[in-house]
Amino acid sequence: MSNLPTLVIATGNAHKTAEFREMLADYAMVIDLTDPAFADLPEVIEDGDTFEANSLIKSTTISQHTGGIVLADDSGLEVDSLDGAPGVISARYSGEGATDATNREKLLRVLAEKNFSDPADRRGRFRCVLTLTQNGERIGSWSGALEGTILDRELGDGGFGYDPIFKPKGCDQSLAEVSAAEKNAMSHRGRAVQALLTDLASGQVSFD
Repeated sequence: MSNLPTLVIATGNAHKTAEFREMLADYAMVIDLTDPAFADLPEVIEDGDTFEANSLIKSTTISQHTGGIVLADDSGLEVDSLDGAPGVISARYSGEGATDATNREKLLRVLAEKNFSDPADRRGRFRCVLTLTQNGERIGSWSGALEGTILDRELGDGGFGYDPIFKPKGCDQSLAEVSAAEKNAMSHRGRAVQALLTDLASGQVSFD
C-alpha cells in the first residue's frame, strides 16, 4: 500500500492522466475524474478566455466538491499566423463531436487554405497552465510552453492531440515520434510540472 498522498487530476483524459502519473510517481498517487468516487460531480463549464482562467475554473470547481487536493491542467496549441488559434478551444476546434483526428484535420486544412506553407507561417507553441487547489482555495499555479512548427502532415503514432503535426523547435521529429520520457522532459506539460516540483522540493507547496 502506497503511503503517498492522493492527488486528483481534474480530467477524464486518460492520456493526460498517464503523463501526470509518470511525472508525479514519486510524489503522489494520481487518480482522475474517471474514478467511481467522482461519478456524481457536476459538469465543469470551461468558459474562460485564457488557459489560466479555465485551469482555475476546473481546479476550484472540482476541489469544492471533493475536499481533496486537485490539480487542473488547461492546455492547447497556439498558431501565430492564426492569431493564436486554436488556443483555449484546442480540444473542440473542429466543432461538436470533435476528436483529436478531426481537430488535426481542420488545422491542416485551414493552414493549407491560407497557403501557409512557409515554416515562418506555421510557427506556434503548446501552452499549459496548472492550478493546485484545495477546498476551493487556490494554492498555486505553474505554466510551461513548448515552441515549434506545425507540420504539413501527420508523423508518428505516439502521443495524442496535435502531437503528430507538431515539431518542437530544435527537434527533428514530431512530438508523436519521440518517446514518452523525451516528451515529458520537453513538453509544455512537463515544464509546468517541473516548476511545480521545484516548489514541492522547496516546501512552498505540499500534496498533503
